[in-house]
Amino acid sequence: MTQSTAIFWPVIVQVALIYVLYYMLFTRRQAAVKAGKARLSQYRDNVTEPAETLFVRNKLTNQYELPVLFIAGCIALYATGHATVVPVILAWIFVILRIAHAIVHVGQNRMRYRVPLFIAGFAVNGLLWLWLAANIALN
Repeated sequence: MTQSTAIFWPVIVQVALIYVLYYMLFTRRQAAVKAGKARLSQYRDNVTEPAETLFVRNKLTNQYELPVLFIAGCIALYATGHATVVPVILAWIFVILRIAHAIVHVGQNRMRYRVPLFIAGFAVNGLLWLWLAANIALN
């Protein structure tokens, strides 16, 4: 594995997180319907949803916001040949923060922990893009 392709491992883990959240949403929704807490028709328009599934649905939606910028940045770093050790480390930090954020979000959902994890991930993603911009500007 070369340094440039190493950037894809954190991306793969981020995608795996998305699949885990889809599975969690499916199983929680199934359990809510079986327990009589929800009807299958409620999920058609996603207007009303029990709290135990709403947290997962919101977290899944969140995976198509900031993580999309992360994935695009990693692809851009690879395409421009700037996927060196520093951005790979930043990418791993971002993914670890996203996993921690997901655990908090679908678990206790305590804002006290969730907000700092989000801000840290936001900052790390920003650093990844700054690294890309600086390296493109300097070359």
